[in-house]
Amino acid sequence: MTYTFTTPYTFTRTSAAHIASKVVTDLRRMRYYYGLPTEKEIEAYYGELVELLAEGYLDSVEYGFKQNGRRVISVFYEVLADGSLSDDRAGGVQARANITAASWFSFLVKSSKFFKLPRCEQERIEAMLPVKRTPGQAPADGDGYWVTDRSYAADGVGTQRRTFRPY
Repeated sequence: MTYTFTTPYTFTRTSAAHIASKVVTDLRRMRYYYGLPTEKEIEAYYGELVELLAEGYLDSVEYGFKQNGRRVISVFYEVLADGSLSDDRAGGVQARANITAASWFSFLVKSSKFFKLPRCEQERIEAMLPVKRTPGQAPADGDGYWVTDRSYAADGVGTQRRTFRPY
């Protein structure tokens, strides 16, 4: 037996801004606890998220602290566009992780929709984003564990948040 359904959702730039504002709240909480990212970086991340979410070009993004190529603490957001996520309140970022000698990082993965665009269109989009990213890879897990703890959603699209927490 096969079931089909339609959703009444229209994902807009306003929807993307709603989700991005929740991520920004988490980043501001990290800034409060750990001193980074800066407010200027947070505003740039917000602009990047809105642009990429609105067009369906974001697969995942992670923000946090690493030491020797390994995560100390981070928040990871995976985009799901299947209407399965609820819209939680932002916050709940762990305080009191030891980030002595750790550095701030952000790692973003664009969606397959983005990579299906002609290269000239990809370059145009990247040029207008407020964050200029360079190729790299996400850090490895450090001494800690992952917890799936929140989701932020609007109009059928959302981000599932996972947090890497130290032991």
